[in-house]
Amino acid sequence: MKLSTPSAMAATILGVAGIVLAASGGAAAATATVGMTNTLKFTPRTLTVHVGDTVVWKNGSALTHTVTDVPKLASTAGDAGLPQGAKPFNSGYLDPGQSYSHTFTVPGTYHYFCIPHEATGMVGVVIVKPARH
Repeated sequence: MKLSTPSAMAATILGVAGIVLAASGGAAAATATVGMTNTLKFTPRTLTVHVGDTVVWKNGSALTHTVTDVPKLASTAGDAGLPQGAKPFNSGYLDPGQSYSHTFTVPGTYHYFCIPHEATGMVGVVIVKPARH
């Protein structure tokens, strides 16, 4: 098929994108936000998302925090946990005002923590459900 004008090409591209979106169920990925506080908490502490969704952690405190789900780095075994097949993640140290995002591709329950504040209970949970249809 020969496309002779830019608008014909754009229409074709948009049409193909619509077919792909319809074939995939049409559900768009979402973004959810978790705050990191001066009171050494993730808010909300537990969040439910779907496969393909992205979570953004925002450090709104005056302290440095991390978002870590690497079991070997946890002081307490239950503070970090990944579903089978999921890869560990670690934001590194986030200064006040910085953010970190992670897109979840494997369903299951993720237990994560803040490295410098794990002992004070700065832990969180992300429950990832199968993709929306």
